[in-house]
Amino acid sequence: MAYKISDEDFYSLWKKYGSVLEVSKASGLGVRAVNARRRKIEKKTGEKLLGVSNRSPDFQITYPENGVRTKVTLKDGVIMVASDCHYFPNVISTAHRAFVYLIKTLSPKIVCLNGDVFDGATISRFPDADWKSNSTPTVKQELEACQDRVNEIEAVAGNAKLLWAWGNHDYRFNSRLVQQVGDGFKGLQGFNLSDYFPRWKFQTSIMVNENLMIKHRWHNGIHAVYNNALKSGVSFCTGHLHSLKVTPFSDMKGARYGIDCGTIAPIYGDGFQYMEDSPRNWRSGGAILTIYKGKLMPPELFEVIDEDDGLVYFRGQVFKI
Repeated sequence: MAYKISDEDFYSLWKKYGSVLEVSKASGLGVRAVNARRRKIEKKTGEKLLGVSNRSPDFQITYPENGVRTKVTLKDGVIMVASDCHYFPNVISTAHRAFVYLIKTLSPKIVCLNGDVFDGATISRFPDADWKSNSTPTVKQELEACQDRVNEIEAVAGNAKLLWAWGNHDYRFNSRLVQQVGDGFKGLQGFNLSDYFPRWKFQTSIMVNENLMIKHRWHNGIHAVYNNALKSGVSFCTGHLHSLKVTPFSDMKGARYGIDCGTIAPIYGDGFQYMEDSPRNWRSGGAILTIYKGKLMPPELFEVIDEDDGLVYFRGQVFKI
Protein backbone atom coordinates (compact mmCIF):
# COMPACT_ATOMS: atom_id res chain seq x y z
CA MET A 1 0.00 0.00 0.00
CA ALA A 2 1.50 3.37 -1.01
CA TYR A 3 1.32 6.19 1.49
CA LYS A 4 0.93 9.80 0.39
CA ILE A 5 3.33 11.26 2.96
CA SER A 6 6.62 10.16 4.49
CA ASP A 7 6.88 8.59 7.93
CA GLU A 8 8.68 11.70 9.13
CA ASP A 9 5.88 14.00 7.96
CA PHE A 10 3.26 11.71 9.47
CA TYR A 11 5.13 11.68 12.79
CA SER A 12 5.24 15.50 12.80
CA LEU A 13 1.51 15.68 12.12
CA TRP A 14 0.76 13.23 14.90
CA LYS A 15 2.87 15.18 17.39
CA LYS A 16 1.05 18.35 16.37
CA TYR A 17 -2.53 17.04 16.46
CA GLY A 18 -2.52 13.74 18.40
CA SER A 19 -5.85 12.82 16.84
CA VAL A 20 -6.74 10.33 14.11
CA LEU A 21 -9.41 12.61 12.67
CA GLU A 22 -7.20 15.72 12.71
CA VAL A 23 -4.25 13.90 11.13
CA SER A 24 -6.61 12.48 8.51
CA LYS A 25 -7.77 15.99 7.61
CA ALA A 26 -4.24 17.39 7.51
CA SER A 27 -2.67 14.55 5.52
CA GLY A 28 -5.45 13.53 3.15
CA LEU A 29 -5.20 9.95 4.38
CA GLY A 30 -8.33 8.06 5.32
CA VAL A 31 -8.99 7.19 8.94
CA ARG A 32 -8.11 3.53 8.39
CA ALA A 33 -4.88 4.54 6.65
CA VAL A 34 -3.96 6.85 9.54
CA ASN A 35 -4.46 4.05 12.06
CA ALA A 36 -2.41 1.66 9.90
CA ARG A 37 0.42 4.19 9.54
CA ARG A 38 0.33 4.87 13.28
CA ARG A 39 0.76 1.17 14.08
CA LYS A 40 3.53 0.87 11.49
CA ILE A 41 5.54 3.74 12.98
CA GLU A 42 5.00 2.49 16.55
CA LYS A 43 6.38 -0.90 15.52
CA LYS A 44 9.29 0.69 13.68
CA THR A 45 10.33 3.15 16.41
CA GLY A 46 9.12 1.42 19.56
CA GLU A 47 7.40 4.68 20.58
CA LYS A 48 3.70 4.66 21.34
CA LEU A 49 1.95 7.49 19.53
CA LEU A 50 -0.51 8.53 22.22
CA GLY A 51 -3.69 10.39 21.46
CA VAL A 52 -4.85 13.50 23.25
CA SER A 53 -8.51 12.61 23.27
CA ASN A 54 -10.12 12.75 26.70
CA ARG A 55 -11.41 9.24 25.94
CA SER A 56 -7.89 7.84 25.68
CA PRO A 57 -6.96 5.71 28.73
CA ASP A 58 -3.48 7.26 28.55
CA PHE A 59 -4.77 10.83 28.72
CA GLN A 60 -7.89 11.78 30.61
CA ILE A 61 -9.03 15.13 31.98
CA THR A 62 -11.84 15.47 34.48
CA TYR A 63 -13.16 18.99 34.93
CA PRO A 64 -14.78 19.78 38.29
CA GLU A 65 -18.36 20.96 38.56
CA ASN A 66 -17.34 23.41 41.30
CA GLY A 67 -14.46 24.79 39.20
CA VAL A 68 -11.79 24.01 41.80
CA ARG A 69 -9.56 21.03 40.97
CA THR A 70 -9.10 19.58 37.49
CA LYS A 71 -7.70 16.04 37.47
CA VAL A 72 -5.40 14.82 34.71
CA THR A 73 -4.22 11.31 33.92
CA LEU A 74 -1.23 11.50 31.57
CA LYS A 75 1.10 8.59 30.97
CA ASP A 76 3.59 10.31 28.68
CA GLY A 77 3.84 13.83 27.34
CA VAL A 78 4.86 17.43 27.93
CA ILE A 79 3.04 20.09 29.94
CA MET A 80 4.16 23.66 29.29
CA VAL A 81 3.48 26.21 32.01
CA ALA A 82 3.61 30.00 31.78
CA SER A 83 2.72 32.18 34.73
CA ASP A 84 2.31 35.82 35.71
CA CYS A 85 2.09 37.13 32.16
CA HIS A 86 0.68 40.50 33.27
CA TYR A 87 0.10 41.31 29.61
CA PHE A 88 0.19 45.03 28.85
CA PRO A 89 -0.81 46.85 25.67
CA ASN A 90 1.93 47.14 23.03
CA VAL A 91 4.30 44.91 25.00
CA ILE A 92 5.29 41.52 23.58
CA SER A 93 7.94 40.17 25.92
CA THR A 94 10.86 37.96 25.00
CA ALA A 95 9.52 35.25 27.33
CA HIS A 96 6.14 35.28 25.58
CA ARG A 97 7.77 34.90 22.17
CA ALA A 98 9.93 32.07 23.53
CA PHE A 99 6.89 30.32 25.02
CA VAL A 100 5.08 30.45 21.67
CA TYR A 101 8.19 29.17 19.87
CA LEU A 102 8.70 26.28 22.32
CA ILE A 103 5.07 25.23 22.05
CA LYS A 104 5.58 24.83 18.30
CA THR A 105 8.84 22.95 18.92
CA LEU A 106 7.82 20.62 21.76
CA SER A 107 4.15 19.86 20.86
CA PRO A 108 2.87 19.66 24.46
CA LYS A 109 -0.20 17.71 25.48
CA ILE A 110 -1.24 20.53 27.83
CA VAL A 111 -0.56 24.26 27.76
CA CYS A 112 -1.19 25.84 31.14
CA LEU A 113 -1.42 29.51 32.04
CA ASN A 114 -0.75 29.47 35.76
CA GLY A 115 -2.46 32.65 36.87
CA ASP A 116 -2.11 36.42 36.62
CA VAL A 117 -2.39 36.53 32.85
CA PHE A 118 -4.48 39.67 33.37
CA ASP A 119 -2.96 42.38 35.59
CA GLY A 120 -5.74 44.82 36.43
CA ALA A 121 -3.52 47.84 36.98
CA THR A 122 -6.29 50.43 37.21
CA ILE A 123 -8.35 48.30 39.59
CA SER A 124 -5.46 47.36 41.88
CA ARG A 125 -4.56 48.78 45.26
CA PHE A 126 -1.51 50.50 43.74
CA PRO A 127 -2.36 53.99 42.39
CA ASP A 128 -0.71 55.51 39.34
CA ALA A 129 2.36 57.24 40.76
CA ASP A 130 2.43 59.95 38.08
CA TRP A 131 -0.86 61.60 37.19
CA LYS A 132 0.76 63.41 34.27
CA SER A 133 1.99 60.24 32.57
CA ASN A 134 -1.44 58.68 32.09
CA SER A 135 0.48 55.45 31.54
CA THR A 136 -1.80 53.00 33.29
CA PRO A 137 -3.93 51.13 30.73
CA THR A 138 -7.66 50.74 31.14
CA VAL A 139 -9.24 47.37 31.82
CA LYS A 140 -10.43 47.31 28.20
CA GLN A 141 -6.92 47.93 26.88
CA GLU A 142 -5.44 45.25 29.13
CA LEU A 143 -8.13 42.74 28.22
CA GLU A 144 -7.53 43.29 24.50
CA ALA A 145 -3.77 42.83 25.04
CA CYS A 146 -4.44 39.56 26.88
CA GLN A 147 -6.66 38.34 24.06
CA ASP A 148 -4.01 39.18 21.45
CA ARG A 149 -1.24 37.32 23.28
CA VAL A 150 -3.44 34.35 24.22
CA ASN A 151 -4.59 34.09 20.59
CA GLU A 152 -0.92 33.74 19.60
CA ILE A 153 -0.60 30.82 22.01
CA GLU A 154 -3.79 29.21 20.72
CA ALA A 155 -2.55 29.51 17.13
CA VAL A 156 0.42 27.20 17.79
CA ALA A 157 -1.09 24.91 20.45
CA GLY A 158 -2.52 22.44 17.95
CA ASN A 159 -4.62 19.87 19.75
CA ALA A 160 -3.14 20.57 23.19
CA LYS A 161 -5.59 21.03 26.04
CA LEU A 162 -5.69 24.63 27.24
CA LEU A 163 -5.90 25.07 31.02
CA TRP A 164 -5.92 28.32 33.00
CA ALA A 165 -5.39 28.34 36.77
CA TRP A 166 -6.86 31.42 38.40
CA GLY A 167 -4.39 33.94 39.79
CA ASN A 168 -5.02 36.67 42.35
CA HIS A 169 -4.72 39.34 39.64
CA ASP A 170 -7.13 37.44 37.38
CA TYR A 171 -9.67 37.50 40.20
CA ARG A 172 -9.47 41.30 40.26
CA PHE A 173 -11.60 41.44 37.13
CA ASN A 174 -14.46 39.48 38.72
CA SER A 175 -14.14 40.84 42.25
CA ARG A 176 -14.16 44.49 41.18
CA LEU A 177 -17.39 43.95 39.27
CA VAL A 178 -18.96 42.22 42.26
CA GLN A 179 -17.91 45.12 44.50
CA GLN A 180 -19.40 47.68 42.13
CA VAL A 181 -22.66 46.05 41.05
CA GLY A 182 -23.27 43.25 43.56
CA ASP A 183 -24.50 39.75 42.88
CA GLY A 184 -27.45 40.88 40.78
CA PHE A 185 -25.43 40.58 37.56
CA LYS A 186 -24.01 37.15 38.44
CA GLY A 187 -24.09 34.79 35.46
CA LEU A 188 -24.42 37.49 32.80
CA GLN A 189 -22.08 37.19 29.83
CA GLY A 190 -19.01 39.39 30.17
CA PHE A 191 -18.93 39.64 33.96
CA ASN A 192 -16.41 36.80 34.32
CA LEU A 193 -12.86 36.94 32.94
CA SER A 194 -13.33 33.43 31.55
CA ASP A 195 -16.06 34.73 29.20
CA TYR A 196 -13.37 36.42 27.11
CA PHE A 197 -11.28 33.26 26.62
CA PRO A 198 -13.73 30.57 25.48
CA ARG A 199 -11.13 27.98 24.43
CA TRP A 200 -9.62 27.77 27.92
CA LYS A 201 -10.80 25.76 30.90
CA PHE A 202 -10.54 27.75 34.14
CA GLN A 203 -9.93 26.15 37.52
CA THR A 204 -8.18 26.81 40.83
CA SER A 205 -5.72 23.92 40.54
CA ILE A 206 -4.67 21.04 38.30
CA MET A 207 -3.65 17.70 39.76
CA VAL A 208 -1.67 15.48 37.38
CA ASN A 209 -1.43 11.75 38.09
CA GLU A 210 -1.99 12.46 41.79
CA ASN A 211 1.70 13.37 42.06
CA LEU A 212 1.95 16.85 40.53
CA MET A 213 -0.06 19.91 41.52
CA ILE A 214 -0.18 23.04 39.36
CA LYS A 215 -1.73 26.14 40.89
CA HIS A 216 -0.93 29.82 41.09
CA ARG A 217 0.31 30.11 44.67
CA TRP A 218 0.58 28.58 48.10
CA HIS A 219 3.52 29.36 50.40
CA ASN A 220 5.38 32.66 50.25
CA GLY A 221 8.95 33.69 50.91
CA ILE A 222 12.36 32.60 49.72
CA HIS A 223 11.73 28.95 50.64
CA ALA A 224 8.24 28.79 49.14
CA VAL A 225 8.83 26.10 46.52
CA TYR A 226 10.70 23.91 49.02
CA ASN A 227 7.83 24.22 51.49
CA ASN A 228 5.27 23.53 48.77
CA ALA A 229 6.92 20.22 47.90
CA LEU A 230 7.71 19.32 51.52
CA LYS A 231 4.26 19.96 52.96
CA SER A 232 2.08 18.82 50.06
CA GLY A 233 3.69 15.41 49.56
CA VAL A 234 3.69 15.92 45.77
CA SER A 235 5.62 17.92 43.20
CA PHE A 236 4.21 21.44 43.23
CA CYS A 237 4.34 24.02 40.42
CA THR A 238 3.43 27.62 41.24
CA GLY A 239 3.92 31.14 39.96
CA HIS A 240 3.13 34.34 41.87
CA LEU A 241 6.66 34.97 43.18
CA HIS A 242 8.29 35.36 39.74
CA SER A 243 11.46 33.62 40.93
CA LEU A 244 11.84 30.89 38.24
CA LYS A 245 13.56 28.02 40.01
CA VAL A 246 13.37 24.31 40.80
CA THR A 247 14.05 22.93 44.29
CA PRO A 248 14.10 19.14 44.72
CA PHE A 249 13.05 17.36 47.89
CA SER A 250 13.69 13.68 48.59
CA ASP A 251 12.44 11.35 51.28
CA MET A 252 11.88 7.60 51.63
CA LYS A 253 9.26 7.77 48.87
CA GLY A 254 11.68 9.29 46.36
CA ALA A 255 12.19 12.70 44.77
CA ARG A 256 9.65 15.42 44.17
CA TYR A 257 10.07 19.00 43.03
CA GLY A 258 9.04 22.48 44.00
CA ILE A 259 8.81 24.61 40.86
CA ASP A 260 8.36 28.34 40.44
CA CYS A 261 7.69 29.03 36.76
CA GLY A 262 8.72 32.69 36.91
CA THR A 263 7.03 35.44 34.95
CA ILE A 264 6.36 35.88 31.26
CA ALA A 265 6.46 39.67 31.73
CA PRO A 266 9.63 41.78 31.47
CA ILE A 267 10.79 42.08 35.07
CA TYR A 268 11.44 45.82 34.75
CA GLY A 269 8.41 46.45 32.55
CA ASP A 270 5.82 49.18 32.96
CA GLY A 271 3.44 46.78 34.68
CA PHE A 272 5.66 46.72 37.76
CA GLN A 273 6.05 50.43 38.47
CA TYR A 274 4.67 49.82 41.96
CA MET A 275 8.08 48.30 42.77
CA GLU A 276 9.42 51.89 42.86
CA ASP A 277 12.58 51.03 40.91
CA SER A 278 13.74 48.58 43.59
CA PRO A 279 15.87 45.53 42.71
CA ARG A 280 13.82 42.37 42.39
CA ASN A 281 14.84 38.74 42.65
CA TRP A 282 12.71 37.79 39.64
CA ARG A 283 13.38 36.07 36.32
CA SER A 284 11.44 35.92 33.06
CA GLY A 285 10.79 32.48 31.65
CA GLY A 286 8.63 29.40 32.06
CA ALA A 287 8.55 25.69 32.86
CA ILE A 288 8.54 22.53 30.78
CA LEU A 289 7.22 19.52 32.70
CA THR A 290 7.83 16.14 31.08
CA ILE A 291 5.76 13.17 32.21
CA TYR A 292 7.24 9.71 31.57
CA LYS A 293 5.32 6.60 32.57
CA GLY A 294 3.12 8.75 34.76
CA LYS A 295 6.00 10.35 36.66
CA LEU A 296 7.36 13.86 36.53
CA MET A 297 10.91 13.99 35.20
CA PRO A 298 13.36 16.64 36.48
CA PRO A 299 11.64 19.91 35.48
CA GLU A 300 13.19 22.16 32.85
CA LEU A 301 13.11 25.95 32.69
CA PHE A 302 13.66 28.42 29.89
CA GLU A 303 15.02 31.77 31.01
CA VAL A 304 15.37 35.16 29.36
CA ILE A 305 18.95 36.34 29.76
CA ASP A 306 18.61 39.56 27.75
CA GLU A 307 15.19 41.13 27.30
CA ASP A 308 16.29 43.85 24.90
CA ASP A 309 18.26 41.54 22.60
CA GLY A 310 15.67 38.74 22.80
CA LEU A 311 18.12 36.13 24.15
CA VAL A 312 16.80 33.00 25.85
CA TYR A 313 18.61 30.09 27.52
CA PHE A 314 17.17 26.58 27.23
CA ARG A 315 18.71 23.10 27.35
CA GLY A 316 22.29 24.34 27.34
CA GLN A 317 21.88 26.74 24.44
CA VAL A 318 21.28 30.45 24.00
CA PHE A 319 18.99 31.40 21.13
CA LYS A 320 17.62 34.68 19.86
CA ILE A 321 13.85 34.88 19.58
